[in-house]
This record gives sequence, structure tokens and C-alpha cells, in this order.
Amino acid sequence: MPLSELVAALPVNHSKAQCVYRLMRILVHSGFFTEEKLSENAKEEQDGYLLTPASRLLLKDEPLSVTPFLLAMLDPILTKPWHHVSEWFQNGDPTPFGTAHGRTLWEYGRHEPRLNHFFNEAMASDARLVAKVLVKDWKGVFEGLHSLVDVGGGTARWAKAILDAFPNLKCTVLDLPHVVSACKG
Repeated sequence: MPLSELVAALPVNHSKAQCVYRLMRILVHSGFFTEEKLSENAKEEQDGYLLTPASRLLLKDEPLSVTPFLLAMLDPILTKPWHHVSEWFQNGDPTPFGTAHGRTLWEYGRHEPRLNHFFNEAMASDARLVAKVLVKDWKGVFEGLHSLVDVGGGTARWAKAILDAFPNLKCTVLDLPHVVSACKG
């Protein structure tokens, strides 16, 4: 996609449109996109941006999309602890999350449905991707096993992916009650 089309497609304030080019330069440099000539015709020749395997993982229709994981990791609830790391090193709290929010991540999630939902979706999207690679490339790890416990199994994506590949395994998902109660199927 050429830069002009990208800017037109994005909800960017017109006064900041020129900043998209700089952002794209950073994303190309980091390998998140590639920049290539879009046309062989010299009169129409322009550069455009193409997806890489990493950026494809953020497409909403991508079966292995990790968008929920990225959105969760960038949510203020999960980024706020980074602003309290210095304070955390000086106090007795077990984690920076506790310093920032006054309770553990799990306590917070138990009482905050939004965090519970987006965190579980994030873990499920991560599990889909990792489980696919694990089952595909490391099948030997599961051969000869009769049972498996998925500790902190959340929405049971790991267990489901492993059971799809090894239907004779007995799988148990062990997680907090509010997480297991939201687990479907």
C-alpha cells in the first residue's frame, strides 16, 4: 500500500499525516513492514509498504492473530506497574503490579471483569500460536504421555490444541475459579 493510501485509510488527524511516514520508517527498520517499489512503470513508480510474517500476526482475520495479546500488554492496567519499578525496588511488595494497584494481578482480575476478559483473551491468542508451533514441531514431547495438567490454563487453548493432536491424552485444566467458570467447552 502506498503511503498516501495508508494515510487516507487511517484515523489520523490531518495535521499529523506527515508523521505517518516517520512511523513507517521505524516499522520498516524494525522488520515489521517492508518497503518496496509497487510498479515497474517509471511514470507510476512509487514505494509502498508490505506486510511481513510478524505484521500478519496482527490481522484480525489471521487464525493465529496475537492482537488480543498486544492490546492487553499495552493496556494501562498492565503498563502502569512499569512506572512503579523504582518504588517497588525500595518496598516490600512482591511485584510492581502490587505496588501500582495495591493488590495482585489475580486479585485485581477477580474483581475487574474487563481485566479478566482481556487477559484471558491475550493468553488464549498467545497459546494458539505457541501451541500450533509446539504440536507441529515438537510432537515427540507428547508421545508416550497418558495425561497432562495445564496449570494456569485459562481458556484451555493449550489443552484443546494438544488434545486435537493427541486425542488419547487425558487433559486437566487447573486455574482460578473465575477463570475456569468462563472457560467454554
